[in-house]
Amino acid sequence: MTIGGVKEKVMAAQREGMKTLIFPIRNRDDILELPEYITSGMEIKYAEEYIDIFKICFPDIEIN
Repeated sequence: MTIGGVKEKVMAAQREGMKTLIFPIRNRDDILELPEYITSGMEIKYAEEYIDIFKICFPDIEIN
């Protein structure tokens, strides 16, 4: 699955002071195409499944 409006979403997140964003792995190329000034100071992570998001949000919880 991909999402649209990646540039706008990243710019809005930066405007609001967010430092970490999670996007679908299939949007990786969209992120890589963005100019450095748009993603500067942000950590962008990618997820393929919900479990990936869970692991990013809760890194100290072990999942069996």
